[in-house]
Amino acid sequence: MDPTHRASDEYGQGHDRSGGEPGHRRPSRESGGADFGPGTPQQVRVVQLTAGDLLLTVNPVDGSEVEACPPGSGPDAPVRRTRAERADHERAGAPPVPAGPPAPQLPLLERQEERERLVGLLARGRSVRLTGQAGSGRTALLDAVAADCADLAPDGVVRLNGRGRTGADLLHALFDTVYKAPSHRPDRDELLALVRGIGAVVTVDDLEIGGAALDELLAATPECAFLLAATPDATTPGVDAHLEEVLLAGLGRGASLALLEKVVERSLTEEERNWAGDLWFESEGLPLRFVQAGSLLVQRDRLRAGPEAFDEYDYFEPRADDAASAPAPPAAEALDVPLPSLGEGAAPAVLLASRLSETARATLRFAVALGGEVPHQAHLPALVGDTHADAALGELAGCGLLSPAGPRYRLAAGVLAQLAAAGYEDDAAAQARTAAQHYAWWASHPSVTPERAVAEADAIVASLTRLVPGDEAGAASAAVLLARSASPAFAAGLGWGAWERALRIGQEAARIAGEVAEEAYFHHELGVLALCTGNPDRARTELETSIGMRGALADKSGAVAGRRALALVADRSGDFAPIGRTASGDEVPMVRQDVPGTPPGGFPAAPVFPRQPAEEKPTVVSSLPAGPAARKGPGRAVLGGARRNLAAAGAGAVLIAVLGTVVTLGVTSGGGDEPGSRNVTTEQTATEDPADDGLPADDPADGSAPAGETTPGETPTTPGPSDSASPSTSGSPSPSASTSDGTSPGTGDPTDGGSSSPGKPTPTKTSPRPTETDSESPDPTPSESESESPDPSPTPTDDTPPPPPQGSSSASGPR
Repeated sequence: MDPTHRASDEYGQGHDRSGGEPGHRRPSRESGGADFGPGTPQQVRVVQLTAGDLLLTVNPVDGSEVEACPPGSGPDAPVRRTRAERADHERAGAPPVPAGPPAPQLPLLERQEERERLVGLLARGRSVRLTGQAGSGRTALLDAVAADCADLAPDGVVRLNGRGRTGADLLHALFDTVYKAPSHRPDRDELLALVRGIGAVVTVDDLEIGGAALDELLAATPECAFLLAATPDATTPGVDAHLEEVLLAGLGRGASLALLEKVVERSLTEEERNWAGDLWFESEGLPLRFVQAGSLLVQRDRLRAGPEAFDEYDYFEPRADDAASAPAPPAAEALDVPLPSLGEGAAPAVLLASRLSETARATLRFAVALGGEVPHQAHLPALVGDTHADAALGELAGCGLLSPAGPRYRLAAGVLAQLAAAGYEDDAAAQARTAAQHYAWWASHPSVTPERAVAEADAIVASLTRLVPGDEAGAASAAVLLARSASPAFAAGLGWGAWERALRIGQEAARIAGEVAEEAYFHHELGVLALCTGNPDRARTELETSIGMRGALADKSGAVAGRRALALVADRSGDFAPIGRTASGDEVPMVRQDVPGTPPGGFPAAPVFPRQPAEEKPTVVSSLPAGPAARKGPGRAVLGGARRNLAAAGAGAVLIAVLGTVVTLGVTSGGGDEPGSRNVTTEQTATEDPADDGLPADDPADGSAPAGETTPGETPTTPGPSDSASPSTSGSPSPSASTSDGTSPGTGDPTDGGSSSPGKPTPTKTSPRPTETDSESPDPTPSESESESPDPSPTPTDDTPPPPPQGSSSASGPR
């Protein structure tokens, strides 16, 4: 078996392969086991991790589930990494080494003064903000200072990247670098307690936060010294940051020419030196411009040495067997390749890209479509369609078109705008959709770990950003599929900043595409994320929206997962719904009807604890004895929530009115009392005053004298209504609320005996014969009686019965 000249039936290249085309391309290196045997159902990756005291189960199907950690199953305490473990973690987070020959290591020129100053400030525990233009060499200076400060702090040097990162993201990245806590994300309080004890020199490149967010980051880590690199247009820090400012200017003319010679690895000619001097004046001495200018000179040298290197098939492209022969190049001594113009030297990206391979230019098109993010070199063969496309990353990095950004590469400063102006953005929508389809398949593959997905999060989020909002057909659906596939991997890999961005873009894409089920899923995940990050109000809003959508779709399993999470939100926030509350969207509006006897406020709301209809009992309406204070206040409205209760209350009110009328007619027919009566009723307040030898009665509620009063010593002739509707039996002493004329309610017989103690009811005797009364007034008038006789001796009462009734009979008869 010859691996170079394989037979037609080896490695799937025979004539019996699927497709049958002789030019079938070799499968991508990222295909994994896709071609082994028949297709099998894809496994669902379910991951459990802890967020504070919550147990999060990442479920890509119905949505993540969250619950309180069971007792005894909490996460282990985070452990500090050793020096060797920190070194391994730093190497894992470094950008990959490009394929191809290694690029020359460029020296750090004219930066010794800034380097020593930064090291001295960090050694004293001061935090520094390094400000310089894009392309001024901030990243190279940070690397040099980090190497000098390796032994200054107990936790060493921590390198972070601040592009697209919030203050919370930087705190969690710092915690992950120093501590080892697999599958655990601490909550806010635990995180602040842990990072407060970290003592390290922290370098943050491409910082974007400022103001209060930066102040909070510095206050949370008092034992750390920060070296923050930012551009002049970045957000300025607050007044309480206490940062030292160091400005980074461009290189001088001599240092710029020396850097150019290091790139081309030879001495410059006089013409090239003059050209480089003009470029230095134009570019203000930015090191990046001279690295790219050196790449232009290297390409010029290759053209002069071998003109066939850049023919129509490019230098790295193999010539097909049936291709026409290229025209004979001119002699090398007759070929004069001019120097680039000053404009091409100041903006060299287009000229550099035109002399690269087609694979490298296709990679640049994908980078432009993704907003400057360059896909990992392992994805380039599948995206470009060439199995050796991973070598293009080395071409681009060697020309100065790329710059490292954390664990990945980005287009260098100014390259994106130059390529977009040259037409590299014409097919950006198609390129972004191709990248989205590839990443959707890749992120959901079982062989891809969550950590690898998080490392590629910036390119994935850039694909989503390009597609949403998009006018192209199918762009929103492609974004929904990518967000649906990548967001569970981001959650499991603890890349929650990328998780939130993917969920929000996916929710917007699902709304545009009209995919209600997917939109409900994204709302559910956003609610779970808000719950785990300590935002219960946002969690409640997102979860209620998701439950409503899934209820409309009859998605029972998804709705159950949402209700469980919502119940946990209510439990942790202390906001419990009252018993009997209907579900969201099922409330029944209360109908208000004003009928006779209804209070002015309408019908009251339903009670908090509703009664079951099967357990209801008949309503009993009875009058309650009220004291003098109760008689002065307004009447109490009968409360009820059902129509039958209102009907019963109305019937009771009518019954009371009738009984009161009858009793009043019977009482008033007996005439006035004798002046010597000393009966004290329950509606009188007995006081003993030396100045007054009688028992004064309470004043009426309206301040006027009772009807029928003639002299201060006489009782009124019109009594108030009786407070008791049931007469006492004859001969048995019982407390009875007698009227002020000395007669019992419902009878015409006078009471016998005097009051033994002031303010107490007097035992009465009820006549067994029926009595008849005369009606003197159409309605009873409430009044309060006064005591008449100051003499403490018993006063005889009149035993003569009243005359026969003229209108109505009494309410009671003989037994």
